[in-house]
Amino acid sequence: MIGILIIGDEILSGKRQDKHFAKAVEILGARGLELAWAQYLGDDPAFITATLRRTLATTDIVFSFGGIGATPDDHTRQCAAAALGRELAAHPDGLKELEARFPNDPAQITPHRVNMVTFPVGSSIIPNPFNRIPGFSVNSHYFVPGFPEMAWPMMEWVLDTKYAHLHRAVKPLEEAIIVQVGESKLIDIMDAVVRDYPDLKLASLPQNVDGGYRVELSVRGDPARVPIAMAYVRAEVAKLGYDFTDRPPRR
Repeated sequence: MIGILIIGDEILSGKRQDKHFAKAVEILGARGLELAWAQYLGDDPAFITATLRRTLATTDIVFSFGGIGATPDDHTRQCAAAALGRELAAHPDGLKELEARFPNDPAQITPHRVNMVTFPVGSSIIPNPFNRIPGFSVNSHYFVPGFPEMAWPMMEWVLDTKYAHLHRAVKPLEEAIIVQVGESKLIDIMDAVVRDYPDLKLASLPQNVDGGYRVELSVRGDPARVPIAMAYVRAEVAKLGYDFTDRPPRR
């Protein structure tokens, strides 16, 4: 599974609108991949550490956005080290990136900048095409800055360099119908789809419209399997006598 962590008090307080969620979905979708989960975290070191300890115990591919700078409110590097039980150390490849950024002015490689390439021991760096201040990775976790112009190309680099074998040329297909009835009337049909098509994802989105009920019933997954499952759904809804309309397929 692929998940994302979006870190920063400014997101949770509403001072800044998150853009990472939608872009991550877009970046993954362009490669035929899908996001399995997302979590927003404030700048609370104990909570970040506990969250990373939990996610690092899984095999999930995780992208963490934000908190890897060197200001007092940036805690992600330290929390990752604590979750791993490792020390922090200036990364040799990170130092090389700093040297390449300031080739003729070593005075620019200040302690502050060295802190920004200080990662948990055993990490690998993620190149940053914007300003050469890298992110870092450990296990299947990838830590990038909160700045979109840096984070998004870095996420793409990880997916294309580390996980090209997971890319799917055929993207998942989603078909849906909108049924003019409350979703409780369709539960038996939903149960049958979940039972008979465990490889597909079923979703029910109920709506209250003009004092009445309707539900968008969708199935997503293998383009060869989705039409078969939806043909069953349409037939069963028709048997019950409910009106429905098709929603255009999505990928």
